[in-house]
Amino acid sequence: MSKREKIAVIEDEADILEVVQYNLRREGYLVVSSRNGEEGLERIRKENPDLVLLDLMLPGMDGLEVCRRLKRGQGTADIPIVMLTARDSEADIVAGLEIGADDYLTKPFSPRVLSARLRAVLRRWDLGEPQAERTSIAADGITLDKERREVTVAGKRVELTYTEFEIIWLLAGSPGKVFTRARIVDAARGTDAAITERAIDVRLVGLRRKLGAAAGRIETVRGVGYRFGD
Repeated sequence: MSKREKIAVIEDEADILEVVQYNLRREGYLVVSSRNGEEGLERIRKENPDLVLLDLMLPGMDGLEVCRRLKRGQGTADIPIVMLTARDSEADIVAGLEIGADDYLTKPFSPRVLSARLRAVLRRWDLGEPQAERTSIAADGITLDKERREVTVAGKRVELTYTEFEIIWLLAGSPGKVFTRARIVDAARGTDAAITERAIDVRLVGLRRKLGAAAGRIETVRGVGYRFGD
């Protein structure tokens, strides 16, 4: 790492917090930790971390409310957030992603997976170029040209509809980031006002078929949505 990134961890379970702190510090990160939402918000505002690792099931102010306040707050709205959640809380995962969280981990998780997810989120934010200003994306044999609205796979042009291009542009622009179906609808709607969340699954089937050998780069996140493989 070119600098020691600072990660704020908000987790009320002492054993999990201890393990997370140990592994993050071993990876070279600076760590600031809190055991509840109120304290976590205060520390984030003071410490200005590079990323927040946020448990959703917190006493008092829950993680969703913490996420909501961070994304609405001046000076904190641009801090990436990775949520920690139980395996059976898909509704909370979707809610968090819709509020603005960048990714999530389900408990229990391995230290290697935690490290990989955090590096991926930090790497996306370190790119520094807002997606709205980008005109092209290249990722392992797939090239997207926004101005020409062209997609090529292994040098061969792939004919996509307006909606299909908008979907892959959104996903490929933030590899590894999970997008809910509702978020994809917002990006893809454009001139296709009739598109719905249910229709997104059908559009993704067609898009994958057209991408051929590269279809596997679009991954389904069960019960949540889709992401472009990082």
